[in-house]
Amino acid sequence: MTEAGESFRVPRGQHRIQTEVARSRFIATVNRVETVEDARAFLASVRTEMPDASHHVYAFRVGFGSSTTEGMSDDGEPSGTAGPPVLAVLRGTDIGDVIIVVTRYFGGTKLGTGGLVRAYSEAAHIAFNSLETELKIDKRLVGVEIEYRFLTPLKRLIPEYDAEIEDETFAERITLLIRMPAQHVPAFSTALLDLTAGQSEAVEMD
Repeated sequence: MTEAGESFRVPRGQHRIQTEVARSRFIATVNRVETVEDARAFLASVRTEMPDASHHVYAFRVGFGSSTTEGMSDDGEPSGTAGPPVLAVLRGTDIGDVIIVVTRYFGGTKLGTGGLVRAYSEAAHIAFNSLETELKIDKRLVGVEIEYRFLTPLKRLIPEYDAEIEDETFAERITLLIRMPAQHVPAFSTALLDLTAGQSEAVEMD
């Protein structure tokens, strides 16, 4: 969950890179996830795709900013050498709703604790630095009930708030369901009260 109106960068789609350290292959896969369940499902899909790998280290962040859920795992690597470094790299980005799974195929040479930290950190850095992102905007569904005479001026007003009508019901009065960025809801509510001389107000439905 995020605070009302908060926007942040999210992965545009799945992204994968590969690095090699002392013959061990590190395959970093990044994807967008919006719930912890999404993160677990994506991790399971990577495990299924590469079942013969030595480790599937991961870190994820659901949400962004003041309210986030994070998780990570060393997945059998020495404690603190894999999951925490990958999560630290993730925390240094401006990206939310994201999981990174760094899959390792052991190459026969032990890297030591310092070497593992560097290898996993490098794989995560390269993956995030080459990741395409897009802006996610928190939107809310607003319900409005108006008289028929206000419909046309209201429809002229709606685009000013980057809003879209999702549903219209015509009865004794008109009920509209309108989706808009959360940050615009207060101003739209004020404009609606002005337009209808206080007869109609916007009600958040989410």
